[in-house]
Amino acid sequence: MGILLAFAPFIAFAVLDRLVGPVEGLIAGALVSATMLLRDWMSPGRTPKILEIGTVLLFGGLALYAVAGGPTQSVMGGAVMGGSVMGVRLLVDAGLLLIVLTSIALRRPFTLQYAREQVAHEFWDDPRFIHTNYVITGVWALAFLVLVIADLILLYRPDLPPRFGIVATVLALVGAIKFTSWYPEHRRSAAGTV
Repeated sequence: MGILLAFAPFIAFAVLDRLVGPVEGLIAGALVSATMLLRDWMSPGRTPKILEIGTVLLFGGLALYAVAGGPTQSVMGGAVMGGSVMGVRLLVDAGLLLIVLTSIALRRPFTLQYAREQVAHEFWDDPRFIHTNYVITGVWALAFLVLVIADLILLYRPDLPPRFGIVATVLALVGAIKFTSWYPEHRRSAAGTV
């Protein structure tokens, strides 16, 4: 559940982006991500996570750029980052993909920090546990790559219906969520452990 809550800033961004505009969505994402990071710093037994730190940097940087006068206005005003609303979504989704890939490159797959909150300490260094988290993080990276590709297609093919992006997003994210639930159980069953 913790890993799903970590995507709250992206949900806040998506909702406000659609209802009000991309700048407001970026600000909401920055505020929600900062609140979550602060919660982890202030709560005993919790530590800031790679995804949360990256999300604060992503939304904070994009929101600051937008508010400080970057080539962005509200949807009502016309231009936005990247020349369109899809440009902003592309930046957010590409940023999320970069955060996930960076966690793998740093040999700290982002799912590992959430998984360690749910398993006993003696399993934390088990190679199977670590491998499972690399696989799950890789699936999330694939899901975010699908979002980036859908954003690029919609950016360069504005004649396509918006539901194309919505369907791609829902399928990618639901697939990653289901895999995240299924894969650890599958690994335990295959290993004969309960």
